[in-house]
Amino acid sequence: NMNFLPGIWWSLPLVLVWATPPVTSSWWYMGAVGSSRVMCDNVPGLVSRQRQLCRRHPEAMLSIGRGVAAWTAECQHQFRRHRWDCNALERGQRLLGRVLLRSSRESAFVHAISSAGVVFAITRACSQGELKSCSCDPKKKGSAKDSKGHFDWGGCSDNIDYGIKFARAFVDAKERKGKDARALMNLHNNRAGRKAVKRFLKQECKCHGVSGSCTLRTCWLAMADFRKTGDYLWKKYNGAIQVVMNQDGTGFTVANKKFKKPTKNDLVYFESSPDYCIRDRDVGSLGTAGRVCNQTSRGMDSCEVMCCGRGYDTARVSRMTKCECKFHWCCAVRCQDCLEVVDIHTCKAPKSPAWMSRT
Repeated sequence: NMNFLPGIWWSLPLVLVWATPPVTSSWWYMGAVGSSRVMCDNVPGLVSRQRQLCRRHPEAMLSIGRGVAAWTAECQHQFRRHRWDCNALERGQRLLGRVLLRSSRESAFVHAISSAGVVFAITRACSQGELKSCSCDPKKKGSAKDSKGHFDWGGCSDNIDYGIKFARAFVDAKERKGKDARALMNLHNNRAGRKAVKRFLKQECKCHGVSGSCTLRTCWLAMADFRKTGDYLWKKYNGAIQVVMNQDGTGFTVANKKFKKPTKNDLVYFESSPDYCIRDRDVGSLGTAGRVCNQTSRGMDSCEVMCCGRGYDTARVSRMTKCECKFHWCCAVRCQDCLEVVDIHTCKAPKSPAWMSRT
């Protein structure tokens, strides 16, 4: 059963979801040259609307696969110093899916970043001419004006509106309409992720004229690197707002009246997160036993926090590093290879039988 997975997770084969073969694998090749109906009918977990979109835009599935890789890497980057590190694999168990069964702030982040990943991937594919259904933004034509004066639209502006439209249709189709609290939460966070990509659309320009005098400018709109979206949603994760359903079941109200009402840009969640200290498959926790911690940090990656008070082991290891780097005119930096001895600290496993029984 893959219905517990958000966005496009359940809509794609496990070869993409769990990052085994690359997106250029034979599965995609067969899908591209074969019948889109056969391909789409064999993708598990799709609802009717998604199968329709898949059949109509089979080439978009490859772009979505790239989006999966992008947002998974970004999620793991943002959580790399935390007890829950967005790790999708552990002996074949779909632990990330277990996390998403809960209405926690981790689930909120994953819904937002995965929705953003689809927007980013589809928009990029439009600009690169990989999709038949879209191209550069057709609205960015003619002349316009900004704080620096007049300019002409040129180049290829990223068609972000199409990317958002496609992602909304495909990703949101899975959520049940009506007064389903979890569906409303997922839809809210999906939209926050889509809006985050558009937030960092930036205008780039090229000057024309004598010696680049900028008497004429040609400009276009381009998406920023996906890291900016990840950093922004990470801040939203840290400021996520706990909510409860309102009485008529049509929206949210804050769980704690001291906090502000969430905006469309905020992430929302219902349930408090587990501590992720110990291995617990029911909540999708790998535990922190064996995780590397930072002995000198005072943050979430500190040995005290990461190891949940259980203590840590220290091992002295040797590694090669670049050292004595010098700049040589012109224009190179040359370094020596040096052997460095460092201490690596890893969290101890829990010893209590009561804890072990929950694994």
